[in-house]
Amino acid sequence: MKKTNLLFAVAAAAVIGLSGCAGGPTNQQIGTGTGAVLGGVAGNALFGGTAGTVGGAAAGALVGNEVGKRSERRY
Repeated sequence: MKKTNLLFAVAAAAVIGLSGCAGGPTNQQIGTGTGAVLGGVAGNALFGGTAGTVGGAAAGALVGNEVGKRSERRY
């Protein structure tokens, strides 16, 4: 039951967070999302467990954010 509530809360937060994006996503937003997903997968593969996944997602989001931010400056 707790997992269902947690899943519902995460899904609701995602819907609320994404509803603020009226236009298309910026390169910075795309980089953050992509980095979080790839970092989470890598963190889980390297360290396993929830802490590894969350830590990898956080690190990946930071790196992806910076990469996306720098790619927007080029144009």
